[in-house]
Amino acid sequence: MGVKSKAAAAILVLLLFLGSLWLQGGLDYHWDSCLKGYNQVNELHQLSNSSGADGVDSFHLLEGCPGQNFQVSLLLSHLLAASAYTSDVLLQPYLSSWDELVRFMEALGPMVGLISKEIETKTSIIRQLAQLAEENPEAELPDVHSMNSVSTEAGTKNTLEDSKHTGAYHSVRSMILLEMNQGLVDFHYQTDSGCRTLLRLHRALLWLKLFLEKLSETPVAGRLRSPSDLCREAYQSTLAKHHSWFVRRAAELAFIALPERSFFFKLVCVQNQEELSIVLNRVVQAIEEVYDRTQKALEEHGMLDLP
Repeated sequence: MGVKSKAAAAILVLLLFLGSLWLQGGLDYHWDSCLKGYNQVNELHQLSNSSGADGVDSFHLLEGCPGQNFQVSLLLSHLLAASAYTSDVLLQPYLSSWDELVRFMEALGPMVGLISKEIETKTSIIRQLAQLAEENPEAELPDVHSMNSVSTEAGTKNTLEDSKHTGAYHSVRSMILLEMNQGLVDFHYQTDSGCRTLLRLHRALLWLKLFLEKLSETPVAGRLRSPSDLCREAYQSTLAKHHSWFVRRAAELAFIALPERSFFFKLVCVQNQEELSIVLNRVVQAIEEVYDRTQKALEEHGMLDLP
C-alpha cells in the first residue's frame, strides 16, 4: 500500500470515528419511529416581517429547486412553523428542519455526510421518546396550568386553544417540563433524555447557523473566502469547545473536502453571490429565532451544560 493510499485510509478512519463522536456520544436508537400529526406543506412561507424589494426577491428565489434532494424552501418553511408559538419551539417542525439540514450536509459530500448520521441519531431519539409518550397516554404529563405559568413568565401568550393541543413532546418547553417532572434529566450523569439530546442538536444548529451566515457575507473589497475556511471558523467558535482534540482534528479534515462556492449556488438554485446572500440571510434569520428560543428555554432550567 502506497503512502497516498495509507493517508486516504487514515483519513477515512478518522472521519468514521468523527461521525460516531460528533455530538458527544452515539446512542444506539432505532430511528424508525416518527412523530404523527405534522402535515408537510411543500410551499414557501415568507417571514412575517418581510417587506420591500428584498422580501419580493427572496420570495422569488426561495422556490422549489428541481433535481435537488435538499430544498431550501422546505427548510425555511419548517423553521417558520417551529416558531409558530411565541417564545416556544414546536418539536415536530423543528425535527423536520433538521431532516432538511441533514440533506444539506449530505449534499456536501460523503465526508461531511458522516457527520449528518450522528445528527439523525439524535433526532430519532426525540422522535422515539415522543412516540412512547403518545403510546402511553397514562404517563404523567406536564400540568397545563404549570406550563401556562412558566410560559407567561417567559413572555409566552399562548391561548387556551393552544393548550388543548399541547402534548408531552409537543414543544421544547413541554418536553422540558415533562422530563423534569419525571426525573429524567440528570445534571451530573449522562442520560438518554430528550433534553440532553436537544442540547446536542442545539449546539450543532449554532454551528450551521454561523456557517451559513459567513457564507452569505459579501465582502466590500477582496475575494470571497472558501466555504472550507468559513465552515472551519464556524466550527472552531462553536462545537469545537465541546469536542476532544482528536475529534477537532478529524473535523478539520472533513471540512477540507467541502465543495467550492459555486456548488452552493447550484444547491439553492441561484446565479451569484448576491442572490445566495438573499436566500441564506432569510434562512439564518429563521434559524436564529428558533435557536434563541431554545437557548432561553434551556437556560431558564439550567440545562446548557448537561453532561
